[in-house]
Parts: sequence; structure tokens; C-alpha cells
Amino acid sequence: MATATETLKPPVTEIGVIGWLRKNLFSSPFNALLTLLALWVIYSFASGIIGFVLSADWNVIVTNLRLFMVGRYPIDQVWRVQASVSILAFLVGANFGVARRTGIDAPQIGGQWRALSRSIAAAVAALFLVLALLPFQFNDRVWLVASLALMAIGFGFGHLVRSRRVVTYLWLLSLPVIGAMLYGVAGLPRVATDLWGGLLLTFTLAIVGITGSFPLGVLLAVGRQSSYPVMRAFCILYIELIRGLPLVTLIFMAQRLLPLFLPEGLNVESAVRAMVAFIIFTSAYLAETVRGGLQSIPSGQTEAGRALGLNSLQSLRLIILPQALRAVIPAIVGQFISLFKDTSLVAIVGLLDLAGIAHSAASQSAFLGRNQEVYLFIAAIYWIGASSMALASRRLERSLGVGDR
Repeated sequence: MATATETLKPPVTEIGVIGWLRKNLFSSPFNALLTLLALWVIYSFASGIIGFVLSADWNVIVTNLRLFMVGRYPIDQVWRVQASVSILAFLVGANFGVARRTGIDAPQIGGQWRALSRSIAAAVAALFLVLALLPFQFNDRVWLVASLALMAIGFGFGHLVRSRRVVTYLWLLSLPVIGAMLYGVAGLPRVATDLWGGLLLTFTLAIVGITGSFPLGVLLAVGRQSSYPVMRAFCILYIELIRGLPLVTLIFMAQRLLPLFLPEGLNVESAVRAMVAFIIFTSAYLAETVRGGLQSIPSGQTEAGRALGLNSLQSLRLIILPQALRAVIPAIVGQFISLFKDTSLVAIVGLLDLAGIAHSAASQSAFLGRNQEVYLFIAAIYWIGASSMALASRRLERSLGVGDR
């Protein structure tokens, strides 16, 4: 028997794994029944997927793997795509290295940036590892390993320089460098964007759409809240007009109507027109999202800025916008995920993005009836991209305390 001074251990049914299962999954007969039913559904679904993956004929993917990655990009120029990805891998590593160093020296400044950088670095590393499992040639596998090594080197570089400004400048410099490398300037053969395809075109449309629509959406949201009638009326007209149109309509309009507004003789490639359509469409929805964040900020915040001697623009930039954007991070990332998936719509105007390549591969005479393998493959790619963005968003939300009181 235990003495009065002896501490009794809690029963095994209340602690550890058994305690957690009893509390969360088997707390009542009804919950136990739901748990068993859910386990049966998960088992049936997982066993079916695994059985299909193991028994399916994946030759359609192996044969068309280069098309799925870069489309009709000239095979002798694919090294430019690989070099661009390697540059991005180095910068992602450098960003994470600087964030880790900044977070150590100044936690009050670098906490949220460190979380976001870690998520992006983990997502990129996971992407390289997934690609390494695909049946690439030996040279391509060497490139994937080298890119991972460059990412580690970038981490060391960022940890050494300890300057976010330096890494920011490198990111800004890399965008025109990569664009020029892929398109072809300074002696490199020109590769029209209409020849880009597969994952290359999908990522390009998503990245350009996100980077172009976000600042435009913020400006539209601020303009809609403006006290200047003309500016406010223009922003309201733009937002309501674009939000009233389907994205596929804007893509068709960009293909047909955009050349009418350009100088005679100036030809804009189809992929660039699609990028313009994505920017125009997404910016209108982001504007309403950001406007909701702006309206959630009490007017006392602006008055506090005036009391500190800040003018309206400084109060907006330093006080209002950071709080507003923080409040709507989930909605903004949700819009970005939708944009990433909506890139598949460009297939209807003849652009061979990931979905367009999948349709072409499934239509090849040698692989008729292999639709399931093709669409499961691209669905996995879309899922990895969307899940990575959602994971980065959740980490950023936790670091910023979004939803906490």
C-alpha cells in the first residue's frame, strides 16, 4: 500500500498513447464507431491507391517526362532551365541562412521571417527529393544532387553575410537574370515563351501571377478606401468589373483583345498574354481580401500614427498595412493556391502547361487508355505545390500569432 507521502502514478489509461486515444478517438461509443468507420474508409482508399500505383503502367510518364517538365523547350537548351533552378536553390538556402542568423541575434525582428524561410527551404528540398525519385537520366540526377548542394552552400553564405538586404538584392537581381536566361539574350538563342510548357510554364504563370497581382491588389484596395472620388471610383469599377467575369473569359480576351491596345507591329506572345490575364484577375480578388483587412483595423491606429508625427502615407505603410495583411494571410494564400491550380486553364487556348501536356500524352496512340496514370501524376504535382504553399502559410500564421488573442 502507498504511504501518505508517496505519489501515486496516474493510470495507464489516462496518459501516453492510450490516454490520447481514449480521450480523442474513443471517448464515447458513438465516437468509437465514427473512428472505426473513418479508419475503414482510409484503409480502403489507401489500399486502392497503393494497389493502382504498383500495378499501373507508367511508361507514358517515363516516355514523356521531358515534356512534362519543360514542354517543347529545345532539348539542347534545357541546361538554361536547370541553371535557373540551381540559382533559385542557392537563393532559397541563402534566405534560410540569413533568417536563422537574424532570428538568433534579433528574435523580435526575424521570428516570422525565419519560420517562412524554413518552410520554403523544406518545400524546395522535398521537391528535389521527389524529382530524384523520377526516372531521369544520370546527368539530370547529378544536377538534382548539385542543386541540393547549392542550397546547402547558400545556407552557409546567408549564415555568413547575416544581411537580409544583400539577399533581397540578390533575389531582385535574379529575376531579370533568370528571365533573360530562359528567354534568350546576350548571345543566347531566343526561345519564345510559346515553346515553354509543362511544369516550367505552370510555375512561370503562377510566379508571375503572384508577384504581379499582389502589389496591384494592395494598391487597388488602398485606392478603394481613398478619399479622392476619381481614384475610388476607378478602383471600384475595376474590381467589380473583373470579379464579375470568369477567368477563362479574361484569358480569351487577353488572347484576342490585348494586341488591339498595343502599337502596330508589336507582337505579344500567347504565354505573356495569359500572364497579363492572371495578374488582372487575381489582383481584383486580392484587392477585396486586403480591403477586408484594412476595414478590420480600428481608426484609432491612424490617430495614433498622427500623434507620433506620421503623415497618412507613413501611417498606412508602417502601421495599417502590416496589421491588415497579417489578418488576411490565410485568405491571400488561398487565393495564391487557386491561381496556381487555375493555370491549367491556359490549355484551352493552346498553351501546353502541365494539364495541356497531360492531355497530349494521354492522346498518343501508343498510350491510349492510360489517362488514369497521366492525371494521377499531374494531380500529385499540383497537390505537392498547393500543400507546400499551405504549409508555409500555416507556419507564418503561427509565427505571427494570427488568430490568437
